[in-house]
Amino acid sequence: MRSQIEVVEVGPRDGLQNQDAILPPAARIAFVERLIEAGARRIEIASFVNAARVPQMADSEAVVAGVRPRPGLVRIGLVLNRRGLDRALATGVEEIGMVAVASDSFGLRNQKQTADESVKVAGEVIRAAKSAGRRVQVTIAVAFGCPFEGKVPEARVLAMAAALAAEGPLEIALADTVGVGVPAQVRSFCRAFKRELGTVPLRFHFHNTRNTGLANAFVAADEGADTLDASVGGIGGCPFAPAATGNIATEDLVFMLEGSGIRTGYDLGALVNLAPWLAEALKLPVLPAMVSRATPFPPAA
Repeated sequence: MRSQIEVVEVGPRDGLQNQDAILPPAARIAFVERLIEAGARRIEIASFVNAARVPQMADSEAVVAGVRPRPGLVRIGLVLNRRGLDRALATGVEEIGMVAVASDSFGLRNQKQTADESVKVAGEVIRAAKSAGRRVQVTIAVAFGCPFEGKVPEARVLAMAAALAAEGPLEIALADTVGVGVPAQVRSFCRAFKRELGTVPLRFHFHNTRNTGLANAFVAADEGADTLDASVGGIGGCPFAPAATGNIATEDLVFMLEGSGIRTGYDLGALVNLAPWLAEALKLPVLPAMVSRATPFPPAA
């Protein structure tokens, strides 16, 4: 197992997009700034999607403008098509995140594209973003299973990854969008991905819908994954996936990894202190994360 791993904070985008409360740009900016204070250096800050479909992500341009660039900080803007890319490129985001979808049923609901169409569009976005001088990565959504079609064959996901890798993205992420993956699948994906795609960096995006998210993350780290996504407080979910719950919680992930000797660069205490602020902002009595609800450990002297 590696001695350190990168953790991408996705709370300001994936975390907020499925919440009933809609935070204004000022609150979203404050959220990002608190994450930076807690050690986040690569943050999915916003998505450039249709605000009529995802109102939580309205005014993304204002959010990006409100978080000043600084050395070592990578602000990620998520896009689903060329229109979203053009909006993102008009802002200062350092990195573009694109999404392809491993099942037709989910793809048509999420971004009005079949799986094959999503790969084609993702390739176009990757090329355009690179031509514009931006970092760009791609995520394969519902890689572990689709809420409408069931389990997605590993071979299909790997074939999509190979096609996307040919476009030269920064990395490829496999997303358990609806939280159906188990550790054995993660291990299999890691080994097959490394075997077939060699040195292409691999990122994982886990949701904790069925309480397997942290176990999956630990196996991914053990198998040499380069990066893991997480959302502070464990908030998140997908508006187009029935019963999809939040991402693995950043504080829970950091507690597990740091306790296992894997450095993340995050300040666990600051993450724990951020959770009550976020719960109040979202008008929630409690957040899904466990570590921010527990007593500190080791206990104070």
